[in-house]
Amino acid sequence: MKKVCSLLTAWLLLGVLFMGCTAPAPSGETVSTASAVSGTASPTPAATPLEPEDYAASVQPAGSGTAVSQIVTVHTFIDGDTVHFNVPESVNETGVLKARFLAVNTPESTGRVEEYGKAAAAFTKERLQQAASILVESDTGQWNIDSTGGRYLVWVWYKPQGSAVYRNLNIELLQEGLAQPYSAANNRYGSVCTQALNQAKALKLKLYSGQKDPDYYYGDAVELTLRELRCHLAEYDGMKVAFEGNIIANRGNSVYIEEPDAESGQVFGITAYYGFSLSGTGMSILSVGNRARIVGTVQYYEAGGTYQISGLSYREIQPDDPNNLQKLGDGVSALYTPMTAEELAFGTVALTLESGEMTLPVAQMRLDTSVSMTGLLVEQVQLPDPKGENTAVTLYCTQEGIPVTLRLEKAGEGMDPSSLVGKRIDVKGLVDCFAGSYQIRILSNQGIIIEN
Repeated sequence: MKKVCSLLTAWLLLGVLFMGCTAPAPSGETVSTASAVSGTASPTPAATPLEPEDYAASVQPAGSGTAVSQIVTVHTFIDGDTVHFNVPESVNETGVLKARFLAVNTPESTGRVEEYGKAAAAFTKERLQQAASILVESDTGQWNIDSTGGRYLVWVWYKPQGSAVYRNLNIELLQEGLAQPYSAANNRYGSVCTQALNQAKALKLKLYSGQKDPDYYYGDAVELTLRELRCHLAEYDGMKVAFEGNIIANRGNSVYIEEPDAESGQVFGITAYYGFSLSGTGMSILSVGNRARIVGTVQYYEAGGTYQISGLSYREIQPDDPNNLQKLGDGVSALYTPMTAEELAFGTVALTLESGEMTLPVAQMRLDTSVSMTGLLVEQVQLPDPKGENTAVTLYCTQEGIPVTLRLEKAGEGMDPSSLVGKRIDVKGLVDCFAGSYQIRILSNQGIIIEN
């Protein structure tokens, strides 16, 4: 009997000790006694998502000794991974450093436009426009040129307004899902670049989201820039294309469209033939002074010996049709970029494109764009045949001995063209091609100013 009582007492004491060793519940929580005694695990609370790491702020410029750097200001925005910066002549004798961002490759927005290309360009522009300070830095102890031979590979740092520390824009583009890696691991910040990229993929941001880009055209046309189109017209012959530009003139059932290109500093243009098929909203979109998205087919115009865009359309009952013309803005005007007779006759321009280097005659490149010329001496005037339907006047001029032909439409409206012989004039018009020769087409007498 004593043995039984001793065993019972021992079991009771062991139970008390076991209960006393149970961890107290945190404040505000209760623990099931049954689970504590039995050893059964309580349900695990749902894991709280981790806060994304800000890798763009996790590193700072390397400083002197291992890299060269320079405080800069923006000269020209190009796209998401290319910006031209103002620098001292000690860095570059031109005073401009054409920078290509290290470790990243953002989608295209200056040739064939790609998904999220416009978003990447806008992101870079917004960050640098609002920066209190911008610094560019090499990856080595010297400024390194890229494969084009005209751009420098750099890290771009910026201080937001009110901040005392820099952010790395290259890494931030990866972090935001706005860039593909480009030798991202093979540099001084390679491990951080990799982490930023992996996080963007894990969070499914932008390029890695699997979602459509709201700013990208998903119609059956090739999305491109006017520069890309003008430089490769023959390659796009017969293809449907979509591009943006400023409408600067309307003539002969066609509109003239031009677009300045920040990277090359040139202006590119083309005509779009709307014929007799447009009315209402469609024609309103093509009003001079509007900025518009043009969708149509590249066509070689045999009579004029030039390319144009045709097949423009606007479906009133389906305004969201991706093949519709689209108004993007208004209040734009023709640029009337200065040009000389020598440039029109003999000039060439070397362009650096994604496809490589290209050299074009200035007149060919500037076809259908607005230009101005000064100091032209009118040598001869050819009036239209009074029995014919053509009302245009041809002015044969020279500038420093180099011939220039002007085509003046609607002659006689307040001016006698014959009276211009022997006088010097300044003109504004459109680069035109007639019978294989380039000339300046002047749409009204207001395009001619007689010098004193």
